Amino acid sequence: MSAPRQRCSPALQRWRDAGTRFRFGAHSIFVREAGPERAPVLLLLHGFPTASWDWHRMWDALAADFRLVAPDLIGYGYSSKPRAHDYSVFEQAAMVEALLADRGVAEAHVLAHDYGDTVAQELLARYEGRLAGGEPGLWLRSVIWLNGGLFPELHRPRLVQRMLAGPLGALVSLLMSRGRFGASFSSVFAPASRPSAEELDDFWALLAHDRGHRIGHRLIGYIAERVRHRERWVGATQTSRVPRRFIDGLLDPVSGAHMVARYRELVVVADVVELAGVGHYPQIEAPDRVLQACREFWRRIAALR
Repeated sequence: MSAPRQRCSPALQRWRDAGTRFRFGAHSIFVREAGPERAPVLLLLHGFPTASWDWHRMWDALAADFRLVAPDLIGYGYSSKPRAHDYSVFEQAAMVEALLADRGVAEAHVLAHDYGDTVAQELLARYEGRLAGGEPGLWLRSVIWLNGGLFPELHRPRLVQRMLAGPLGALVSLLMSRGRFGASFSSVFAPASRPSAEELDDFWALLAHDRGHRIGHRLIGYIAERVRHRERWVGATQTSRVPRRFIDGLLDPVSGAHMVARYRELVVVADVVELAGVGHYPQIEAPDRVLQACREFWRRIAALR
């Protein structure tokens, strides 16, 4: 039996209609692209449990300066959502590299959020390894992280995430509904910028597409991955020669002010922008402030080249 079609806004439907597909092994990947063909490339990596739609409020402004490449990661949005699959940050990074190679991209800037932060950390680790070995591969021009669990010891998962990661995770996925999702998802936003019912319908449509709300217990494995591979990913975050900036909504209960404090503690010459009054989704809650912080960073590193 086919999955029921989820209600979504005309804007999300236009977003979907404008996407293309990329084949990565057995997976069909949804990709949104825009911007001048010869402009610098900006890779956009979304978080859990959403999709590339997270960037829609910044999309047109970013496309004025960059060639944008924004995939829905495996298991998310409009990409393939295999049921019996061991989802992995390493696989997501390999998919991203394959996508960029397919598009003829040799170098890129990265703007990432949440789960995408960890994928970006793995891309950094691969980049540094290739530099050390003199191997060819994707050249990273810069990385900007938005709110995410860069340091697993400081990450504060929500109750539903802890339940998904526990022994009853499959049951939690089975019981996931629009109402439960909306309550949990809204709680990570700042009180003044929580999504409307219509916006929650769009996020739910992306999550529930192809019954993706039934695989949350498989997708959530990234939390344990962060702990297992902390040395590799935190090490790259600390020591990489790639210009890096951390933009953080301080009211985020998952990775807010406490994550900023840890970043300043562990990263030498930490480049941080703190967004007061903003929660876990700065690109949705305060897109203009995020754009300003990004553009200032990109102008500065361009002046150094």
